[in-house]
Amino acid sequence: MDHADHVALIRAGVEGAGPRWLELGAGRGAFTLALVEVIGDRADVVAIDRDGAALGSLEGDVRHRFPGASVRTVVGDFTRPLPVEPASFDGLLMANSLHFVRDKQPVLHEAIEALRPGGRFVIVEYDSDRGNPWVPWAISYGSWTELAAHVGLNDTRMSGEVPSRFLGSIYAAVSQRDG
Repeated sequence: MDHADHVALIRAGVEGAGPRWLELGAGRGAFTLALVEVIGDRADVVAIDRDGAALGSLEGDVRHRFPGASVRTVVGDFTRPLPVEPASFDGLLMANSLHFVRDKQPVLHEAIEALRPGGRFVIVEYDSDRGNPWVPWAISYGSWTELAAHVGLNDTRMSGEVPSRFLGSIYAAVSQRDG
């Protein structure tokens, strides 16, 4: 996948949601850059990841490609309490990060608390319930819709899908926090 694929996957879930987003598991920022491209110069993103070097690379990429956007990086583990104010984000993005979490519900409950009522939750994942060493706890779109409803997200719909060499395909889905 390239940048255009990343943008296409998340665009429908991000457009119109507001500029303030939280990204959990940002890594080197492939989807952060896509998020900022969709939002534009008014983007105000907090990107969290355990890898400080990856986040440093992301900061440089954002400054170079989107100098008008605000992206703050935080070195941290999104499976721990989040260092953000509750109900302070218009949207939340988890792109290829939830599959690293075995017990998803506590992490999702914490993440959802960061969203304002009516805020959007965008997930990008492999469409499989069988993992592998690189994607240990994959979650298919069907399983995601059930889990999303169980943790208090509504109106879940697929917003994009692309083929993948690993585990068939990658999907993006958007849900909304109760509001």
